[in-house]
Formats: sequence, C-alpha cells, structure tokens
Amino acid sequence: MEFCSIASGSSGNCIYVGTNEANILIDAGISAKRISESLKGIDLDPYEIDGIFITHEHIDHIQGLQTFAKKYPTCIYGTSKTLKAITSKSDGDFGESSFKEIAPDIDICLKDAIITPFAVSHDAADPVGYRVESEGKRFAVATDMGCFDDYIVKNLSNLDGLCLEANHDINMLMVGKYPYNLKQRVAGAKGHLSNDSAADLLCRIFCDRLKYVLLIHLSKDNNYAELAYETVRAELLSRCPHRELKLDVAGRNTPSDIFSIL
Repeated sequence: MEFCSIASGSSGNCIYVGTNEANILIDAGISAKRISESLKGIDLDPYEIDGIFITHEHIDHIQGLQTFAKKYPTCIYGTSKTLKAITSKSDGDFGESSFKEIAPDIDICLKDAIITPFAVSHDAADPVGYRVESEGKRFAVATDMGCFDDYIVKNLSNLDGLCLEANHDINMLMVGKYPYNLKQRVAGAKGHLSNDSAADLLCRIFCDRLKYVLLIHLSKDNNYAELAYETVRAELLSRCPHRELKLDVAGRNTPSDIFSIL
C-alpha cells in the first residue's frame, strides 16, 4: 500500500491511496487539471482511478470533482447526505461516473481494498473519515473534525500510516485576523483539530506498527509547517519516547512524498 497528499489545506485537499490492485482518491478539492497532472507525475493514468471517496461537501474537498468525474469516469462514494449536498452545488452532470452511497462503519470492498468510513464532528451534512485496509496493512485519513473521542481513537488504532489534520495553532487563531464568530467555529467541536489536539490524538493511538504520519489541512493564516511539526513531535517525544515514526507535513500546493507501507 502507498499514499501521498496531492494537495492539502483550506485552498484544496486531495489524497491518493494505492494498493496492489486499487487506485483511490480521497477528496477532489483542487482543479481536475491539477489532480490529473499530479497523478501522471506519480506514473498513474487518471483513467485508472477506481473510486473517489468524499469526506464532506465543502468546496475545498470537492472543487474539481465534477470536472474530473466527467473526464475520467469512475465511482464517487459518499454518504447519502453528502452526495445530495454535492449535487445541490452542481448542475448534476457527472458524465458516466456513478454515485455510490456509503454509511459510517460499513465496509466497502473495492478490488483488494476494504474501505471503512467513520463519522467525524464537523459542520457539514454528514462528514466522515476513511480507513483503508489491504493485505493486512492499514491506513487512514482523519481530517476536518473539531474534536475526537473513544470512537475516533478506536477507528485510528493499529494503523501503519495516517494522514491527520493539524489545522491551527490555537494562539495564532485567537490573536489573528479572523472575526470572532469564525474563530469560534474553527476552534469549536464541529470545526478543526488544533496542533495540540492532533498531538494528543496521535499519542493516544501510537503503536509500534505506526510508521508514517502526514500532518494535513494546515491553515494558511493560523499555522505553519514548522510549528505543526514541532508541536506534534515534542508531544510524541514526551509521551511516547523510544518509538520511531516518519512524521512529515503535507504541502499546500505541492504533492508530498509517496509513503510506501511494506
């Protein structure tokens, strides 16, 4: 199994996950042209995408979905409420691509991959994260969630790789230029994970098999890569000493390295 971030942040999100047989996108929040060019950059034909799994309907997660789906027919997966929200934002023409409804905690089999959606707390119609398993390897994407609980911890346990939201530094957010109501939204239970919360969650799910963690969805205005990295790294060193993993931060406009889970 392998994964990489094609784009990450409030301006657009898209993650590629590949198994021996399946090629999956999680979200399509940048232009179809950028998605296709990035896929070609990792030697993958866009026509080879077997499915696009949507976390929720906010524009930074679906911006390029319709155009990509019309040009490269595939299956679009989302909860019933998410798919309805997506169609309400479009003219309904997705070409030969098809919609497939999913539900939290119910597995979807796609070639040699098992994809499991899990509910997250965010101000969208019916947001989810995704866990992908293939040949005994497990990977997950957990983003756009204002808080976590034991249910989230359970869904992110025993992973080999993880893309985890580290959206903002709480101090930068509170003294920054956002209006008060937006600050409350971002920091609220249906907003986004802070660096500190991401670090806490990662420490709770940390295990010997977890080798790769990519921090994603950093705020342009209320965070920066070095701060997110050091905040999470320091907490790991404090609470999980003598354990190793590759920790990195996804770029806003450039693809990340490809992480291969062997």
